Order: sequence, then C-alpha cells, then structure tokens
Amino acid sequence: MTVNGVVAAGFEPVRDAFAANFATGGERGAAVTVYRDGHRVVDLWAGVRDVDGDAGSGSAPWERGTAQIVRSATKGVAAAVLLMLAERGELDLDAPVGAYWPEFKAAGKERTLVRHLLSHRAGVPVLDRSLTPAQAADPALGAAAVADQAPAWEPGTDHGYHAQTYSWLTGELVRRVSGRPIGDWVATEVAGPAGLDLWIGLPDAEAGRVGRVGPVRTPETAGPGLRTRPKRSVADAYADPDSLTSRAFAAISPLPDENDPAYRAAALPASNGIATADGLARFYASLIGRVDGGTRLFTPATVELARGEQSAGPDRVLVIGTRFGLGYMLHGAASPLLTPGSFGHPGRGGALGFADPDSGIAFGYVTNGFRKSVTADARAQALVRAVRVAAGL
Repeated sequence: MTVNGVVAAGFEPVRDAFAANFATGGERGAAVTVYRDGHRVVDLWAGVRDVDGDAGSGSAPWERGTAQIVRSATKGVAAAVLLMLAERGELDLDAPVGAYWPEFKAAGKERTLVRHLLSHRAGVPVLDRSLTPAQAADPALGAAAVADQAPAWEPGTDHGYHAQTYSWLTGELVRRVSGRPIGDWVATEVAGPAGLDLWIGLPDAEAGRVGRVGPVRTPETAGPGLRTRPKRSVADAYADPDSLTSRAFAAISPLPDENDPAYRAAALPASNGIATADGLARFYASLIGRVDGGTRLFTPATVELARGEQSAGPDRVLVIGTRFGLGYMLHGAASPLLTPGSFGHPGRGGALGFADPDSGIAFGYVTNGFRKSVTADARAQALVRAVRVAAGL
C-alpha cells in the first residue's frame, strides 16, 4: 500500500502507524491530518475512495481532497455553533431551552437548560415513535418529535448519549436563535471563514469528492488498552430492543443508507456531516488558535467552556463511563484522546476529531470502513498514540 502525503520531522511515527493500519488493521481507505500551533505537521492518505472498491481493478484512489461521512464526529461541529452563538451573546447556556423554543417545554421538559442539551443531560435520547430516514431528514418533523417526547429521566439529573436526537435538539435550537438552518450557519460562519472542507448537508457540487462507506471486519486484536469485544453488560444492552441503548440508536429506523445522495444532502448534525481529514483537523485547530494566520473560531474562554466537565460516570445509553463537556467528549478510558485536557468527538466505528489546547495539537482522521466500535476505534487510537510519541507527551 502506497502512503501519500507528508509529515514534518519528528512525526514519522504517525506515518508508520498509518501504514500499519493498512498492513495489519484491515484499512480500506483513510486519511489523517494533524496541526500543531496552527501549522500542518501531518497530512497522509492512502487506499481507495470507496470501501467496496478494489485498487487492483482500477477503482478510484483516495486523493488528498477525498471526503467521507464522519457520523457522530459531526456533533462537535454542531456544538461549536451553539457555543459561538453564546459567545456572541445570542444564546444563554443557563437559560431554559423553552425560552427559545416554547414547544420544547412539553411533557416535563420546562426546566431543561441549554447546557443540559449540549452535555447529554436533556433526558430525551429516545423517541417513542422512531422516524424513517425520510422523516428524519425533515427538520420540522424531527423538532416536533423531540419537543413532544417525555424525558427518560429528569433533565439535568443524569446523562446518557443522545445518539440521534442530538440532530434535532441542536438543529432546531440554532434555527430558533439565529433564524437560519444549522447547515447554512456552518457553511457561512464556520467552514467558510476557517477554510474547511466540511459540510452538514452536502452540496451537489461536492458530491463527486465523497467516497462510499460501509462496514469492515474488526480484527481480533485492537492494540493496547482497547477491547475488541464489549463487556457483557454492553452487549446485552445493544441486544435488548427495549433498552435505552437500542432505542437511542433506533430513533431513525430503519437505518439510513449513508451512501444515498438524499441522506448526504440532509442536515443531521448528530450523524451525517461530511469532511476531509484536513477539514476535521483544521476545524479543531481553528477552535484553539489561528491556522496559518486565519480565523480563530473560539475565544480562550469558550475553549475552557467546551472542555469543562459537565457529565461523568455511567452513561445511561452507552452503559460505560463517559465524560462530556459542553458538546464534546473528554479524554477518558472510553474515548482516549491525547491528554487529560483534550476535547473532541469520535464518529461511531471510525472517524475522530479533537483538539488539545495544552499542546496546540489538533487531529482529524476519516475512513470509509466502519467497525462496531462506538467511542474509540483501534485505527484512530493507533494514530493518537503515535501523535503522543511524536509530540513528546
């Protein structure tokens, strides 16, 4: 397998780890980008653009501008919109969600605060009636469904991963506050100013850059510190159709076809953002500093808000211990990042983006092959460990 791209002196371990993912980790097509102090120090790509492609039969190779769906890594972008609105004085994180979205106060949710929504404490990770993929793509239907939903626990008292409902919670709140769809807000206020190849709602003009995604086999060994098979309690939760775990991921049912152009064009900020590895890494680099002299998206105070712990401990949905700031997963056993001060978000089965303000590192990894992991993919973790070595952390 030919690995394309460049690494700065000292970051050769990342190239080695990336090559190993293809040699022994079953990688089909992927890219990784790392910034340090606003400058790109790793930019690598390899393999085929489509997970079901075959390089030997002339399938399109992965190129530097190849983009892929990044699943829940999109949540970090959605969170940034709400934090930027708060930074501008348009949104109060300690106000009830119902102050901006009156219908949301129904069914015992009148005391749900904006910060509860961001930190997975809103109590509405499930829907009593699942939405079809076509219904889920309609922001009005999704917003009405979560507004009508009774909470599974008293909002603010506990946390559980809002795997799918995060789309309509964040998307509708952005629309109510700004008057604009979240995809448009990201395009004009985030991606445009920061120079990102990143979209929530893929434009037709960019469709040719995006590869096909799909499942790939998980190897028996996944590297130091990571389980290849879940604990029995976790496996049981996913197997039980009545559990919060199963119901949270089944808020859209049947599962959407992630290669469907209509699904990719929809704006689902929990799950269907599309980005290049550079777009994801540059996004996080722009949260914590200026990239090559460009736009900084967060003030230092907002960075501290983003990574300040809001939720920690047993997660009612994921059935493992998780830590969340305001919209971001924080470093921990379930989702190891670079250092204890890192914040970011994985995408189920593959993608990962994060920033580490203390070292100035920002990281983005995208792949076309998804595995069964939820919060920590072995391929991404091998790259994170290599970055930690290269950066001397």
